[in-house]
Amino acid sequence: MSFRFISVIAAALLLAACQTAPETTKKAAGTGGAVSTTAPATTEQAGVSGVTPGTEQDLVANVGDRIFFDFDKSDVRADARTRLDGWSDWLKKYPQATAVIEGHCDERGTREYNLALGERRANAAKSYLVAKGIDAKRIQTISYGKERPAVVGSNEAAWSQNRRAVLVVQ
Repeated sequence: MSFRFISVIAAALLLAACQTAPETTKKAAGTGGAVSTTAPATTEQAGVSGVTPGTEQDLVANVGDRIFFDFDKSDVRADARTRLDGWSDWLKKYPQATAVIEGHCDERGTREYNLALGERRANAAKSYLVAKGIDAKRIQTISYGKERPAVVGSNEAAWSQNRRAVLVVQ
């Protein structure tokens, strides 16, 4: 019992030691002021939130990059339509952007079955966007089946997060 307790404490200390360092600053030549080393190149490139418009970070921050599906289904759920409408509006706003829709599944089922289900999910999302006026040539699809879980676990909470389609801006 005491070995388990010590192991838990050691693991917690190890995780605390892996914490990321704060953002560093350096003096700008000739200004005497501190400048962030991670600041965008120009203020015109940065959006209001500090994210460059038209990038994947912009999509994630302002629209969201994933929709979820019910168990063993590839039908677009009502709650996913709002997100897909957001994807459509975002893609219309940035007509130069191309994207890949990744289809994913939870760990249940065979590899082959889940690859096919992931493909149906990605294609369902693409079909919705095409119906909203997005050129099909701008969107590719790929299925990862159960190979890339977002959440590791063998319970409904993990499975529900893994049954998804993700829009990745190219």
